[in-house]
Amino acid sequence: MTSAAARTALDLTADLPVAGLEDLYRDLHRHPELSLREHRTAGKLAGRLADAGFETAEGVGGTGVVGRLANGDGPTVLLRADMDALPVPEATGLPYASATDGVMHACGHDLHVTWLAGAAAALARGRDTWRGTLLVVGQPAEETGQGAQRMLADGLYERFGRPDVLLGQHAAPGPAGLYPHAPGLIMSAATDVDIVVYGRGGHGSRPEATVDPVVTAAYLVTRLQTVVSREVAAGESAVLTVGRIEAGTRHNIIPGEARIALNLRTQSEAVRQRMLAAIRRIAQGECLAAGCPREPDVTLGNTFPMTVNDADTDRTVAAVHGEVFGAGTVFDPGPAMGSEDFPEFSLNSAIPYSYWFVTTTPADVWDLASGDTLAEKLAAVPSNHSPRFAPDPATVAPGVRTLVSGALALLSEA
Repeated sequence: MTSAAARTALDLTADLPVAGLEDLYRDLHRHPELSLREHRTAGKLAGRLADAGFETAEGVGGTGVVGRLANGDGPTVLLRADMDALPVPEATGLPYASATDGVMHACGHDLHVTWLAGAAAALARGRDTWRGTLLVVGQPAEETGQGAQRMLADGLYERFGRPDVLLGQHAAPGPAGLYPHAPGLIMSAATDVDIVVYGRGGHGSRPEATVDPVVTAAYLVTRLQTVVSREVAAGESAVLTVGRIEAGTRHNIIPGEARIALNLRTQSEAVRQRMLAAIRRIAQGECLAAGCPREPDVTLGNTFPMTVNDADTDRTVAAVHGEVFGAGTVFDPGPAMGSEDFPEFSLNSAIPYSYWFVTTTPADVWDLASGDTLAEKLAAVPSNHSPRFAPDPATVAPGVRTLVSGALALLSEA
């Protein structure tokens, strides 16, 4: 270990209040809140930032939290955690499982908030070791792709200062103790698409007098599976998922319309546009073939940009993580098909950033998972958005340490 940032990070996190942070994590997990309803979570984070000496504001962009700690001349480093939960009924069986029916922290954002609170406090306690300004952001509504844009529209940078660099991290499946980085593309773009198929409803006993939108929607769902396999080049990466199909009210009623909800994941704008054009063409074609009384509606919903790390920034952060956690803990996994709205804070890459993963699968779960290779085991353990996703609380301290060391690598030395 040679860098001052690594040595200082280990010093500042040597005596973390681990038990208290783990209690915070369990409390947040037990009380999940959906996007733009993160009032309790925001209050918990804001209180900890204020106690650590940050100038603190709540309600930014709706339910966002901002903490600012100015500490002399130097760069402004933004640390961000998302706060929202998902409409997923929890099935972990944990003693601290969600107390809110149908809502769960199934993506690890409770862990993200805990990491952020712990890192902010540690850096504040050690402010004699660095110079610059810390901007700590608790972001709402990542899951809906709204939160970052809402905070920016509410004057985040005008009110609290524009950062020089951004840092973010995400809990991920994998044996606890790894810190994947990529000095470039690390996460994909996402696009939600909604399709409405219009039919002519009627009695289930007289289908000949109707145009059945359910049958048309079923054909459409099947045909859409060929978009990736037959219209995207083999060297490109893309995913098309039909996440919802809805139609009808009773067994014997042919409805007047059917609704399909899709999600696309792409790693280039050209592929995204090609897939959208194919979706529109296939939807129109299937409806024409079925004799639908009008063309389908195809509308775009929430979108997430690609997450493309600034290479120099990410190499700097990855290097200090390697020093802090040891050889072999940091590696390049290649781009993931998951998506994030974190890049919105970069203002179209005008502000450099580093975004990485922290693996969180408990050792006993990983050891019992079927498969011999890393890929096989990853497919076998609960992942983000699963009702059984349960990160190991033992990753609380390492996740604090990643943020502290990353920030110190970019702030000025005292």
